[in-house]
Amino acid sequence: MSARKVEAELAVRHPRETTALFGHRDAEAALLAAYRSGRMAHAWLIGGPQGIGKATLAYRMARFVLTHRDPSSPAVRAATSLHVEPDDHVARLIASEAHGGLLTLERSANDKGVLRTVITVDETRETISFFGSTAAVEGWRVCIVDTVDELNPNAANALLKILEEPPQQSLFLLVSHAPARVLATIKSRCRRLALRALSTDDVISAAAEATGMAAGDPALRDAARASEGSVARTLMLMGGDGLQLQSRTTALLASLPRIDPGELHALGDALGTSDRVALASFLDSIERWVAERLRTSDPNAELPRLARLAEVWEKIVRAARDTESYNLERKPLVFSVFGMLAEATR
Repeated sequence: MSARKVEAELAVRHPRETTALFGHRDAEAALLAAYRSGRMAHAWLIGGPQGIGKATLAYRMARFVLTHRDPSSPAVRAATSLHVEPDDHVARLIASEAHGGLLTLERSANDKGVLRTVITVDETRETISFFGSTAAVEGWRVCIVDTVDELNPNAANALLKILEEPPQQSLFLLVSHAPARVLATIKSRCRRLALRALSTDDVISAAAEATGMAAGDPALRDAARASEGSVARTLMLMGGDGLQLQSRTTALLASLPRIDPGELHALGDALGTSDRVALASFLDSIERWVAERLRTSDPNAELPRLARLAEVWEKIVRAARDTESYNLERKPLVFSVFGMLAEATR
């Protein structure tokens, strides 16, 4: 679940509106050096945990390239970062989604106003007309895919085709929460940039910047300390009873494969029926628990169990999307999730 789903509750700024970058100085330096060299890779896969600033870095790079179109210009040579002032003409156009040189592929709403669960092939094919047109903007054109994990199979293949024969002065910035799972054919055409979780201080600063809250706010600092370096997770935990839900879910996960029906009923009640922040916090706790077991287990000794766990996680993701899309009761989801996890861990 993305922190952007709680924007309404916390008035969170979108990455296209955020010019500040916290952490990731080495990654920023790598992008700047590549652009300055005049031998810029046409596609970059920016990977790392959710909510650490990958999209913010992608927009920061897009802003810089579209502001400084000549890599050999004195301004680029003198630059020490990718920063562009918020009141710059290009920055204002990007923030308002009005720059003709930038195309963003992300999940959109369907005809009923419900956010789709994937990026569709029709949306991805927009890249063909975008890079093929000549009237809108001269020079560099940038496409941000946020995230490449959410491309459906046909959309991924459509993106691959244009990556195989990239137009001149094209730049693709592909954001991924799970780069290891991106199609190998797409990865092979990208330069990879791995981002790490942020320090607690950087999380606090980034969350304060995104929400307009004071960096010293106790609730913000408590959530940041529990976030494991993720601004998105901080925002989730700040919404409603996020910290309490995380603690309750973590305790139930620790008791697996044993299940306490009474505690599951209580957790289902705590999730309510329409609280998107609570559902996001619950699923985030589950995802971290699954990821930790997949990361720390010996694949040679426990391959069958790990395969079952990975398969269960895919089922959980699908069930959660259906629950949110159709505004279904949360309690059946809680029982289903823990039932599958208990079976997979026996």
